[in-house]
Amino acid sequence: MEAGGFGLGSTDVRLLKELPSQMESALSSLPALETRIRRLEAESQIRQLVARYCFYIDDREIDRIGELFTPDARLHSTDGVMNAVGVDAIIDQYHGRFDALGPGQHFMHDIQIDFITDTEANGRVSGHAELWRNDGMMVAALRYMDCYQNGAEGWRIADREISFLYYVPLADYPGILGS
Repeated sequence: MEAGGFGLGSTDVRLLKELPSQMESALSSLPALETRIRRLEAESQIRQLVARYCFYIDDREIDRIGELFTPDARLHSTDGVMNAVGVDAIIDQYHGRFDALGPGQHFMHDIQIDFITDTEANGRVSGHAELWRNDGMMVAALRYMDCYQNGAEGWRIADREISFLYYVPLADYPGILGS
């Protein structure tokens, strides 16, 4: 009769003896796997946050924009035109901006997310917008420099700095980056 009396060969017996250490090794990697999954879920939630921002802006759901920011968030532009602190001020700022703007469409191209902790991340978002302003079609290349925080309501924008490479009438677009 073979080893152990159950028809097991010596290789089978050796594998059975190694099984507890293999299971221990597999179980010890679960926390790392859980951390990686949480990070992927967080990244997905932040990407959804960026997408919702664009849709709320384009659809003029201004009062919903507050859902995307922390209560003490700051929204500002490098040119100084925009500068609001707190959700109410941010919503007021967008009401004022949209008094001068017609329809528009935002397109986000690349989103870089760097996690600082499990509840804080920085983001760099590149995109462009097509919009109606001053009785004409405009195009803009824009970038958001973001700080995100994760709290009871999920991931939110804590700080957003908006900058523009260009913001020009459509007729000026050809050649905007040089001759």
